[in-house]
Amino acid sequence: MPSKKRGAQTANRAADGTNRIYQGDAVSVMNGLEAESVDVIFADPPYNLQLEGELRRPNNSRVNGVEEQWDKFDSFAAYDAFTRDWLTAARRVLKPTGTIWVIGSYHNIFRVGTQLQDLGYWILNDIIWRKTNPMPNFRGRRFTNAHETMIWATRDANQRKYTFNYNAMKMLNDELQMRSDWTLPLCTGEERIKKKDGSKAHPTQKPEALLHRVILASSNRDDVVLDPFFGTGTTGAVAKRLGRRFIGIERQPEYVKVARERLRRVVTAASDDLEITRSKRTEPRVSFGTIVERGLLELGTKLYDPRRRHVAKVRADGSLVCADATGSIHQIGAHVQGLDACNGWTFWHFEVEKKLKPIDLLRQQVRAEMRQS
Repeated sequence: MPSKKRGAQTANRAADGTNRIYQGDAVSVMNGLEAESVDVIFADPPYNLQLEGELRRPNNSRVNGVEEQWDKFDSFAAYDAFTRDWLTAARRVLKPTGTIWVIGSYHNIFRVGTQLQDLGYWILNDIIWRKTNPMPNFRGRRFTNAHETMIWATRDANQRKYTFNYNAMKMLNDELQMRSDWTLPLCTGEERIKKKDGSKAHPTQKPEALLHRVILASSNRDDVVLDPFFGTGTTGAVAKRLGRRFIGIERQPEYVKVARERLRRVVTAASDDLEITRSKRTEPRVSFGTIVERGLLELGTKLYDPRRRHVAKVRADGSLVCADATGSIHQIGAHVQGLDACNGWTFWHFEVEKKLKPIDLLRQQVRAEMRQS
């Protein structure tokens, strides 16, 4: 039964122009999309590597670098014009609450950053992706280039609302704040898609771990994730697995073919498995009066602090009464302790089978019901 429901949902999404790959020029396709229809963009544009001649290892074997025509530009001015055009088209399709991620190397990311700011985007973070297994510097004439940079920006400078799943990122990082330097390996092994002759299907395929973090941090389930330089479809694969909708744009037909086959094998995770740790600011507001109204605590129920040093009783309007005062759960919690403030939800406990449980459990119960409805 769940699989049928998932299939119907996918069909509906395809009808609205999402969950598909558009073959064509990024600017042209984006200009044909509905304005303000995309929640988040992840862009991995050409880096304009300016490679001079072939690169060889110390054993004289040839390094398979980025030599494709799509990465070649006549000048920095030409690259700037290209960047300005696609960023302008991207800004048009972003929702007023949307954000954009652009990844690059020292060859291009500073020029991209300038264009972002000139066009009115507002930079939130620059994220350093530190590679655990970077390619060595074979010529020995400079430091090993062991990182790439991602710029994360909002659509507008005065934008106050955008998605950042702070608590989910904290949980992903063993309950520590997620920092702006991410240590992740390059795409290798079975994840690396290869042609029949064993060569790479795409020279700059990004690891799914990187996109998992990006998409989980800055989007919610069913959001639309756009990748204007889709390549072999890493963004789409991760978005689909995480229950997001995706739009991929790719000019090269050979990459489109690989991406479609890849996406065909991706299965969206079960609904329960897609739940994440939410920030308290995003949770529905539940008053203590709601707990009383719904009969989750009877009138006159005694509440205690965790050590049973203080006691108060529940009244009909959701207030508490103690020996010498009445007020809210927070006011009475502060009063009995002689403090200026108190979080009543965690301070007050109710008794169940002679064991004390925080009244916050009842609030979480109501919130869960609200989310389901």
